[in-house]
Amino acid sequence: MSDNSDAIGRFRCCGVLIDGHAPASATRALLESRYGTARGTHLCNAYTLSLALRDDRYRELLNEADINFSDGHYLAMVGKKRGHEAMTERVYGPDLMFNTMDQGRELRLKHYLYGASPETVAKLKVELEAKLPGVEIVAAESPPFRPLTEAELDDLTERVSDAKPDLFWVGLGTPRQDEFVAHHTKRLRCTLVPVGAAFDFWSGNKPMAPAFVQKHGLEWAYRLATEPRRLWKRYLIGNTAFIYGVATDSRRNRRLDTAP
Repeated sequence: MSDNSDAIGRFRCCGVLIDGHAPASATRALLESRYGTARGTHLCNAYTLSLALRDDRYRELLNEADINFSDGHYLAMVGKKRGHEAMTERVYGPDLMFNTMDQGRELRLKHYLYGASPETVAKLKVELEAKLPGVEIVAAESPPFRPLTEAELDDLTERVSDAKPDLFWVGLGTPRQDEFVAHHTKRLRCTLVPVGAAFDFWSGNKPMAPAFVQKHGLEWAYRLATEPRRLWKRYLIGNTAFIYGVATDSRRNRRLDTAP
């Protein structure tokens, strides 16, 4: 993990190192991004950590990142309970993306959008440019729904090198977007940020949960109600696995605290 992460402090949950960022410090961390400096980031939540509990390779991938933000209400609560007092809110991916683009206008940061369907990513670019006049979006690209060939990776690397983005926003869904970030950050030489559903939300394809729902940690219930067939396993099974992982961590910590 990065020097920035060391200054913020971090904790381990479900075997994954999480940085103790609040929303404002997370945005500041991304505003430091410059093309030529490769940084891999992830946004972790209950579902992410439930996958890490049962997949050693995925857990190692997350732990090799420069920054792991807490994009989960209950994960932020765990962080605060473990001494990270600044973690009063989660680092919500769609807000992180929007706020970084907003504040990054003054710094002339360049952004590359990568993910979703051709229609969605094109609409996302239009919507963001309308909401944030002057934002520099240098590309909006929809990849094939499969791993890229070496030739395709070479072409992508060349396009990124020509565009020189400071931030490369990835919207491929979990865990695919995390794997992309882990495997290609050094090659693309910029800060990669996987924000998943933010592409659908800011393009207007799907509604974002109301603020009061998010504030009380119930976005998962809202999204489950709107897309039950697609999300039931993610939230019902994933949340249960996360709760089990947190409970296991707590028991382990108690044993360490009481050890002679």
